[in-house]
Amino acid sequence: MMALLEARGLVKIFGKLTALNGADLTVAENEFHGLIGPNGSGKSTLMKCVAGAEIPTSGTVTFGGHDISRASPADRARAGMSLKFQITSVLPALTLYDNILLALQAQTSLPRLVFSRTRGILHDRVMAMLEQFRLVDRAMDPASALSHGQQQWLEIAMALAPEPKLLLLDEPTGGMSLEERRVTGELLQPIKKRCSLVIVEHDLDFIRDICDRLTVLDQGAVLDCGTVQHIQSSARVQEVYLRRA
Repeated sequence: MMALLEARGLVKIFGKLTALNGADLTVAENEFHGLIGPNGSGKSTLMKCVAGAEIPTSGTVTFGGHDISRASPADRARAGMSLKFQITSVLPALTLYDNILLALQAQTSLPRLVFSRTRGILHDRVMAMLEQFRLVDRAMDPASALSHGQQQWLEIAMALAPEPKLLLLDEPTGGMSLEERRVTGELLQPIKKRCSLVIVEHDLDFIRDICDRLTVLDQGAVLDCGTVQHIQSSARVQEVYLRRA
């Protein structure tokens, strides 16, 4: 299987703090890959270096065979990368429909938006995304009327609307109920046919159920990487991660 994303030897230094210390990450096409590790292990910094929100002090990030180490977040988005951070980007005063529509329009050129037939195509795609995330009955409700879990689903739908090759999710189940977490896993499974996923998550049960492979970070470096079964039986992970988690 071809690697879609390859990060090699990533170092990120903030003043006197080394947040990443030679971290590697490889994600194949149509793979769900989890990033786990104790608080402060470098998970979110690695995610930001992949997304372009931070530029690594050294090391390389390759996406689809192209070096994007210094590319802007906008250039990475155009290349097929989409990101949902912990901070919400949902516009609460707008309807669910309009939130998805804006996410789609951001990826559509102005000349195409002028033609009504494009709007018709976008309408079908908006409704399909709302249907996929079990929100179609709320299409005309303001986003502010949603529960916390539903707002997270709307934001994931917005991130997926441009049909990215890679979706980056930073702690998407934070603040969710157990039932909302279960449903989130169900909602993410179908996207594997068309999109890879990198997910930072503290809920080990959740990440174990949906991911093909896991990378475990500790103090800015990769402690171990492999299948869920490999990580669960790794003595190094049990010693460092489980003791500190």
